[in-house]
Order: sequence, then C-alpha cells, then structure tokens
Amino acid sequence: MSAANTDTSPRIAARFAACAAADRAALVGYLTAFDPDRDGSLERIFAACEAGLDVLELGVPFSDPAADGPTIQAAMTRALDAGASLEGTLEIAAAVRARFDLPIVLFGYANPLIRRMHRDGGLIDALVGAGVDGLLVVDLPPEHCAVLRDPARAAGLDWIGLCAPTSTEGRIASVLAVTTGFVYAVSLTGVTGAKLDVDDPELHAQLAALRARAGVPVAVGFGVRTGEQVKALARHADGVVVGSALVEAGQAGPEALAAKVRELAAGLGR
Repeated sequence: MSAANTDTSPRIAARFAACAAADRAALVGYLTAFDPDRDGSLERIFAACEAGLDVLELGVPFSDPAADGPTIQAAMTRALDAGASLEGTLEIAAAVRARFDLPIVLFGYANPLIRRMHRDGGLIDALVGAGVDGLLVVDLPPEHCAVLRDPARAAGLDWIGLCAPTSTEGRIASVLAVTTGFVYAVSLTGVTGAKLDVDDPELHAQLAALRARAGVPVAVGFGVRTGEQVKALARHADGVVVGSALVEAGQAGPEALAAKVRELAAGLGR
C-alpha cells in the first residue's frame, strides 16, 4: 500500500493502521440490518463485533439488491418482512456505536439513500449522528456519486469505492479519485457469495497493482467463506471482506456467528 490519504475517517484509518502494525489484515464483516428482525440483528452484530470484526459493513435492506447473491438477497427479504427501514438501520448503527468503537460502514444501494437526501436533506446529519464512519453505495459509479459523496465527505465520512476485475485502467483511476477510507477490491465477476479461487495468480497481480497505486488500504471480498481463504488472501491485501458466509452463520444464531468470525479472524496474520 502506498501512503494513505489523510482526509479519512479517524476510526477507519486507525483500525487499518493498527492491523498493519500487528502484521495482519483487517477483517471487514457484512451483516444485514434487521435480519432476522431488529433485536435478533442487534444480538448477532454485537456477537460478531465481540468475536473480532475490525470493520462492520452494515447492510441497508433494499428490495432490489442486484449486486448480491441469494444468501444476502434472502437476508434482505427477511429484514424487509420484519419492518426494516433506513431509519431503523441507523438506529441499529447507533446502538452498535454506543457499545463498540470499531468503524461502521453503511453498505447500501443508491435509491433509498438518495430518496432520503431529497426528502429533507437530513441524511448526512443522520449518518453522523448514528456514528457511521463511511458509505459504500454499490450501484453508484464515480461519475454519478457527487450527490451523496460530496456532502458525506464534507461531514467527514469516508466514501468507499469498488474496483472489479473487469475495471479498465480509466475506471480504476476514476474510482480511486473519489475513494477515501479503503477501496473494496471485488475478487471476481458476478454477485456476492460466488465461488472464489484464492490461489489465482491473476487475482494476486490485480491486488498488488491496486495496492501500489491506491493511496488507501485495499480490502478484497466477494466469495470469501473460510478461514483458509482469509489466510491465503491476507498476504495480498490490507483487509478481507466476508459477507454471505457471516449471514449464513447468523441464521443459526449469535453463537454460531461468533464462532465463524473467530475462525475467519484466525487467518488474518501474515
């Protein structure tokens, strides 16, 4: 990783710096708010944080999660059936912030966030008030992100960009130009939870090239499911993102989720 940007969330920058100082990658874990319901979601998120998450990606339930695979789509359906909303998701973020100091990245789709922004302009204040540190809007490309990114950055929130294996040099440059905090390196084409080859030399080369130019930590995700996969990827990235495997474990309860986090965290060392 080259020298990190200085205009970044203190929590995100500090957490990645602490992990680097400990010679390990950061574990970035995704969980869907309100899955299976509000209280059950909080129990699972608390358990995951206590078990060793470094960064929480908190998913905002949405009715058309096109970038997500069947596991997270099902989680979003359960959450919406349980009454999930953006406001409710921010209440969960605030509850996590009251108990933990780890960075919280709100992971969502553009539609509900932009609708909230246009309704009364209070979205960014609500994010800051809930203790959110960054935004990752999966379907908002860099050329269209100013509507959310600019006010978020003005309030001190990080904007997490995504680079895919199919991204051109020009696209990567555009993503990095608007990214702070860390960049999410998508490990494969397709949707979350797909099959991943962690020994693919082309993936390793892509990660090395991205780390050399990014200026922020690089976290790799999509398809990561096991501690062995985390161990293989930790040598090639500053962070490893796990989503579908955590959501699946959470269906068996907080204890099963905590055990999965511990398994994954055991592979972070280099």
